[in-house]
Amino acid sequence: MRALPLSLAPGQDLRGALEELARAQNLSGFVLGVVGNLSRAAFQCPGQASPTVLEGDLEIITLNGTFGADGVHLHLSLSDGACQVWGGHLEHGTLILKGAQLLLGVLEPSSLQPAIPAMSPQANDARVEIAVLPGCPWCTRALRLLSSADVPHQVFRVDDDQAFAHWHGRSGMNTFPQVFVDGALVGGYDALAAMHERSELHGLR
Repeated sequence: MRALPLSLAPGQDLRGALEELARAQNLSGFVLGVVGNLSRAAFQCPGQASPTVLEGDLEIITLNGTFGADGVHLHLSLSDGACQVWGGHLEHGTLILKGAQLLLGVLEPSSLQPAIPAMSPQANDARVEIAVLPGCPWCTRALRLLSSADVPHQVFRVDDDQAFAHWHGRSGMNTFPQVFVDGALVGGYDALAAMHERSELHGLR
């Protein structure tokens, strides 16, 4: 993996800029860090029918997730002028105010060879597998949900290029967490939360 700095100017669309960069240079990777502010933020909260939109002097707190030529999956948290924190799935229409500096972790094409990642100590006969990114808040939520539902699960940390390639090859997804039941892909956190709401997790104990 190599580090790639990215500077965004006032008025640029945060999500659109990352999508354009990934498509133009055929890049895949992670957002490692960001500092900057926004004049407008659009983000999708879980369970809501439409994105939440805020305007003003908004400070970016975190931006986590993945990007690739086939799309992005990014989670934004920010603070408004009253120091209230907001967050959700990053949507188009999130505009830079004065500037933003991002540090991207780009996966090298030569390293994208399937490999079996190490497994965290969990029950080997668990029906649920979950692949997680270190520092990913939605991965943390998914793990907390499985634990609170008392569902045995195997946890796989995706912390290098080979692990990313393995899970991308298995699921076709660039985003995390990735949840599998009996070897079949369920989806990410939203899909897992929907299973919980339908009381389907109880059958996996």
